[in-house]
Amino acid sequence: MNVTSVTSLTLVGLEPVSAHGPVLFAVLCSVYVFVLCSDSLVVYLICSQNSLRRPMFAFVAAVLLNSLCASTALYPKLLADVLWSRGSVQVSRAACLGQAFVVISLGASSFLLLAAMAADRYLSICRPLRYAALVTPAFVWALLLLCWLLPATLVGGAVLLASRLPLCRSRLRRLYCDVYSLVRLSCGGRAALQSELLGLLLSAGTVALPAGFVLFSYGRVLTVCLRRSRAFSSRALHTCLPHLLVFVNYSVSTGIELLQRRLQAAGEPSIVPSFLVVMIPTVMNPVVYGLKMKEVRRHIERLLGCQRAAP
Repeated sequence: MNVTSVTSLTLVGLEPVSAHGPVLFAVLCSVYVFVLCSDSLVVYLICSQNSLRRPMFAFVAAVLLNSLCASTALYPKLLADVLWSRGSVQVSRAACLGQAFVVISLGASSFLLLAAMAADRYLSICRPLRYAALVTPAFVWALLLLCWLLPATLVGGAVLLASRLPLCRSRLRRLYCDVYSLVRLSCGGRAALQSELLGLLLSAGTVALPAGFVLFSYGRVLTVCLRRSRAFSSRALHTCLPHLLVFVNYSVSTGIELLQRRLQAAGEPSIVPSFLVVMIPTVMNPVVYGLKMKEVRRHIERLLGCQRAAP
């Protein structure tokens, strides 16, 4: 087999909407500005208000910071591609691998952070007498570092392995780069099989296992709530609801992303789900945490000067 060393790739995910560039640019720009402002506002409030300096809000700030970094890795490049390209975008292989590393590692970190939130709520509701002794500031910082460093290490290994694969094709039917799609462009062989197996292990370790832990933790919380008073159950479930909404948001988006990869492999990708996967998770996070959590919403209203005067 004659193998040509491919040093640049062509992203053709925008070809179906190339005729609607100005409208798409306006929509994406509005979404990105909203994400920047809303995420930054909630993170600022959590860091600056003493009443919000609790483990639960530390994890909320980490999730929003993750979303902010992932948005910055996606939106500016996507906006430039929509504005200046005509459907196909040339990108170097190194830049594509770099974007894949940032986006996938931050996405995996989000699931681990949601699992850390579930553990925090489980200990707070099911083990309240031991909560203060277990969930110390040192424990929270260690958990946050683990949620960021573990995915970065695993994804870094997958990206390094993918960077050594010889590519036989250069057209990528995607809006952005990911490791799985790069492996699909390779010439096959043992190295490509190893990359796919590592990808499966990565998905299991950073998505499936944390998701299972989240379901187990909130299942235990629900069991405890059913045995307590109505007031206690209402208060406990109210604090868990935003985290569950964000978890469902990420799970559905990840499911659509995996489906898109299969359709891409079959040659039948659709552009609409791709844009939804990019936009919905980043928009939902600040809306859920800014509006559904009363403590955060109260500070936002006070900061914006729209809080009602006390009677």
